[in-house]
Amino acid sequence: MFIQQAFRGETGFWRYLIGSLIIAGCSVMGQMILYVLVTVELEGNIYAINEETLMSTLDSNLTLGVLLFSFVLGFLGLLFSIKFLHQISLKAITTTRSKFDFKRFFFGFGLIAFAVIVSTVVDYQSNPEDYVWNFKAERFLILAVIAILLVPVQTSLEEFIFRGYLMQGFGVLAKNKGFALMMTSLIFGLLHIANPEVGKLGYIIMFYYIGTGLFFGIMTLMDEGLELALGFHAGNNLIGALLVTADWTVFKTDSILKDISEPTAGFDIFLPLLIFYPLCLLIMAKVYKWNNWKEKLLGKVEKPNEALLEN
Repeated sequence: MFIQQAFRGETGFWRYLIGSLIIAGCSVMGQMILYVLVTVELEGNIYAINEETLMSTLDSNLTLGVLLFSFVLGFLGLLFSIKFLHQISLKAITTTRSKFDFKRFFFGFGLIAFAVIVSTVVDYQSNPEDYVWNFKAERFLILAVIAILLVPVQTSLEEFIFRGYLMQGFGVLAKNKGFALMMTSLIFGLLHIANPEVGKLGYIIMFYYIGTGLFFGIMTLMDEGLELALGFHAGNNLIGALLVTADWTVFKTDSILKDISEPTAGFDIFLPLLIFYPLCLLIMAKVYKWNNWKEKLLGKVEKPNEALLEN
């Protein structure tokens, strides 16, 4: 089983704590580049730096590129941690299959890409006053290159950390899959608390972030691997970055459309959690013949015998 793959290496929980600090430290080092660039632009006036100046002082494509580059450094921190702290391979926190299943990845990617594009087109047709045409060919091409290269790094790092690395770590710690699922979902959601969306919509949106983490976690445990979650997460963020932007979102991009409507924290926050995510899970369960839900999501985590670990 997926969580049990952690037993291929060193599983002391202190290793996961140190590994998490290494990953976070590498990511912060990457983000410091943005602070340096903004400080130079503001002629050394570090006291003028705040969230607004960070997002508006530099060119939007440059800002996006620097923000996403921090995930590249975070990825290096992850690779260092699993190799030297845990002595396991990246595959061990990725999938139980003999090799990475790209068909699953592209299924997850295609499912959410189709949903995002269709829902955006429908909303644009129904409420054209909520959007302005934001497309500028040259700037969009630059955005596309940055997004295609780096957004999958960002989303993949989050999945490797929360649904791979920490899912296994908490599972081994508590000897229970349900505990691992809930802890990783909660931490994933809480780490989004500094996003501008929270400031705009209020803390109610935390239900969406935590629920999204739960959705990815269920997907991972039921499918015994990250492929579907990696594809789904990449498709959601990539298509979103290219298609629609808004002044109050974490990624302000030179996308095709700009949403100028006043956002509200209503039922639309719970709509994905109550309808869309369960529907996606049902589709995946049908396609990949998932069964034994209770055991896979809430069962015990026991160390397998050495013969199984060697396979």
